[in-house]
Amino acid sequence: MRDVASLVFRRPRDEDLPRAAAVFGAEEEALRGRVTMGVDEMRDWWRLFELEESWLVEDGEEPVAVGALSARGGDFNLWVGVHPEYTGRGISSELISRAERSVRGRGGNQLKAGMLAENERARLLLEQLGFHEVRRFYRMQIDFDGAPPSPKPVEGVRIATFRPEDARSFHSTLNEAFTEDWGFVAMPFDEWKEFRLKADDADTSLWFLAWDGAEVAGVIRCDAKKFGGGFVGALGVRKPWRGQGIGTALLQHALGEYYCRGMAHVSLGVDAENQSGATRLYERAGMRVVSEDVVFEKALT
Repeated sequence: MRDVASLVFRRPRDEDLPRAAAVFGAEEEALRGRVTMGVDEMRDWWRLFELEESWLVEDGEEPVAVGALSARGGDFNLWVGVHPEYTGRGISSELISRAERSVRGRGGNQLKAGMLAENERARLLLEQLGFHEVRRFYRMQIDFDGAPPSPKPVEGVRIATFRPEDARSFHSTLNEAFTEDWGFVAMPFDEWKEFRLKADDADTSLWFLAWDGAEVAGVIRCDAKKFGGGFVGALGVRKPWRGQGIGTALLQHALGEYYCRGMAHVSLGVDAENQSGATRLYERAGMRVVSEDVVFEKALT
C-alpha cells in the first residue's frame, strides 16, 4: 500500500460526488455494518462544500479519502472520510492540516470537524490535534407497522401543501424558527431559492405549512426519498406558536403522506441538545435513534 506522499491530493469536482459517496459508504459499512450514505444522501451536503477548498485523495484512479470543507458566516466545517483499507496511513492528519491552513488563510479562528460516533480512531486523532467534542447529532427513524396516527387538530390552525407563492413565507419561517439553533446560519432568500426550491430533486408536494389565519406558524420540508425511505429535511415552528402541538401536527401530517406513498420508514436529523425539545417531540411520534455523529472544534491561534 502506498504512503501519503505517493497518493494524489486534488480538488474534487461536481461530478466526483459518486466517488466521494463511495468512500464515505465504505467507512460507514466498516464502522456500522451497513451503508446508508449514498449519492442521494450526500447531494445537499456536497453542494454546501467549497470544492475549491476541499480534497479528493486517489491511489491511482481509485478514490481513497475525502476532506470536504464548508464555510458559512465565518463558521468553517470539515468532514474527513477515509476508506477503511487506508486508515492509519496519515491521510486524515494531512487533510486536517490542509484544512487548518485554508481556514487560517481566510482569517478563520476556529475549525469544526465531524465524525461517526463509532470512529474511535478519529476521536483519538482529533483530540491529539487539539480538538474537543462540542456537539452530537442523531438520525432518528420511525418504521411503519401500520398507519401512523392522524394529526391532532390545533385550534385555528390549518395545514396546507406548499404553493409557489408561499416561498418567501416558508423561507422566513424556517429562518426565524432556527435562528437560535447551534451552528445555524441563515441562507438569503435568493440563495435558498436556488439551493432548495430549484433543486432537481425538490418535491414541494412534501412541503407543508401550518397557517394561523394569514400567518405561517410553522413549516416542514421533506424529501421524497433518502436513507431508504422518506426524510424530513427541516421542521420549524415560530416561537409565538410553540407549545401548541403544531410541530407534532406537521410531523404527523408528513408521516401520513409518506405512509400513503408506500414508504416503509421515515427518518430525520436532529441536534441531540436541541433547545426546543425536538428530540422529545420525535420520540413521542415513535422515532428512535438509529445513528449518531459527533462534532469537534479547535481554536486556531
